[in-house]
Amino acid sequence: MLSWLFPKQKRDFTAKRYLSISLRTLHLFGIAGFAGFFLYDLPENLWRPYAILALATGLLMLMVELYVDAIWLIQLRGLAVITKIFLLLLAMNVPQLTIILFCIIVVISGYFSHAPGKVRYYSPFLKRVVKSSAELSFNQPYLRK
Repeated sequence: MLSWLFPKQKRDFTAKRYLSISLRTLHLFGIAGFAGFFLYDLPENLWRPYAILALATGLLMLMVELYVDAIWLIQLRGLAVITKIFLLLLAMNVPQLTIILFCIIVVISGYFSHAPGKVRYYSPFLKRVVKSSAELSFNQPYLRK
């Protein structure tokens, strides 16, 4: 299981870059409409299609990242996504925190989208920058005990 999640070489597939760009663009469109729930107390029928779009594209982006290399899960960029999911669930269940939590999610998104690699690829578990699973000890035979 570990070798599938954390391959020695990142997996790639045809048109991955274009798929990622398309999903990210649709995700931003979905978030813009979903903001109606968070910021404007719009009726559900107005923001629900956007929420579905945002959640579906977010899940697909997550699946692409995990397929390519699950190292993402232990890097700050992946931990930021997990944090945003937790904050989203909290916002949907604690109405008095909805606006502030939405704003925090946007700040986290903006920061990690534009942060330098030494921040995005940093792993607090390994206490260093890790760019791929190939750098993990179980993927390096000369480091095994």
